[in-house]
Amino acid sequence: MKIFPAILFSILLMLGILAGCSGSSGGPQAESAGSKGKVTVNFWTFWGSETRRPVIEKIISDFNKSQDDIYVKHTFLPWGDIWTKNLAAISAGNPPDVIINDINSVQHRAKNNQSTNLTKYIKDDSFKENFYPRLWDTVLYKGDPYAVPFNTDTRLLFYNKKAFKEAGLDPNKPPKTWDELESYAKRLDKKSGDRYERIGFYPLWGSFGPPSWLMNADNGESFLTKAGQVQINSPEKIEGLKWLKGWNNRLGTDNVNAFKAEFGSEQANPFIAGKVGMWVDVGTFYTQIRDFGKNMDFGVAPIPSKSKDTGHWSDGGGFVAEIPKGAAHPKEAYKFIKYLTGEKAQSYWASKNFDNVSNKKASEDALSKLKGKDKMVYRETVKNLNVTKMNPVPPDAPDYQNKINPLIDEVLLGKKDPEKALKQAQSEVEHSLQN
Repeated sequence: MKIFPAILFSILLMLGILAGCSGSSGGPQAESAGSKGKVTVNFWTFWGSETRRPVIEKIISDFNKSQDDIYVKHTFLPWGDIWTKNLAAISAGNPPDVIINDINSVQHRAKNNQSTNLTKYIKDDSFKENFYPRLWDTVLYKGDPYAVPFNTDTRLLFYNKKAFKEAGLDPNKPPKTWDELESYAKRLDKKSGDRYERIGFYPLWGSFGPPSWLMNADNGESFLTKAGQVQINSPEKIEGLKWLKGWNNRLGTDNVNAFKAEFGSEQANPFIAGKVGMWVDVGTFYTQIRDFGKNMDFGVAPIPSKSKDTGHWSDGGGFVAEIPKGAAHPKEAYKFIKYLTGEKAQSYWASKNFDNVSNKKASEDALSKLKGKDKMVYRETVKNLNVTKMNPVPPDAPDYQNKINPLIDEVLLGKKDPEKALKQAQSEVEHSLQN
């Protein structure tokens, strides 16, 4: 598409504003001293929190000290802004050398010529063996790698053991099925008149949304199969959507919204505050419990399965290290990526963030070094990878979720019948793929 002068000016202005909002590791003097005579590799991430920023900058520092040819300069950009700025920088011909990007949309960027084919830089045919196969598969487009997996995630059920004891539930026996989940939730509910003081469970809080529950309902089958077949309105998914709607009917939408409105920060997370008995989230949610939970007594378990005959399915996301198309130093960028996804750096990242890293040996090494609750949580996340499904965005239908989610929302708001909504979604996505 042609970019008109006014639009181009707006993009350049936006780049200047975003650059002013970003942060680098080390100021100009530090860069000058450390990069003298070296190729500077510009590395963009969104890791600016107190937990993650020191970890990534330690890895960068170790790499910079490990060799004399490359200096990696880290730039932090806020979540969301980083990818907008990356696309604008690619269009302007001045992208970063390495960027951390979404794992499930690698194929989309490869198809749109926004990332670099790494085939000619990966000299070792066994390189891919360092990573979990399901993660490596997500970075391939027409058989070639366009990124290297950095980390992934999986969802678990966190439950408050103290609340379990108060409700007369065994704190060492979390719910295993949807029926048990509902039964436990009702016993964990605590009300004062019409007002909830504690809600046992609500499936749409945390990081496991309606598409994830429908996948869980259908024994791990997502909306699109690997072969590109659409399976949105299966009987199992229809039943799962009816189940989700039933939670609003039981608790009352007004009660749910009022309860949720009281919380807005990590410190005030309703599960950590003891206001919710069970909560589904990624494994790294543990860092919030650790930092703000004041020695909270909790357990973790696989997400309950729809029935005893189906699996404890979770979905997974994660991030990759990628070289944007047009990067100035792709050869040096790949050398840094190789270090970043190597055993030493990955083990350090995993042990500090409780993240499921992509490097298999690093994951095992990190687990061996952890103790206590740290080890308990990380061990469960590693085990849960066996029932975790990746859902790469299909290159030919990058917006397919946007056709499904609004229809699901209408069902949850009581404006649409579940069966009719998923039938409409099935038809719209099939039409999109055909065209």
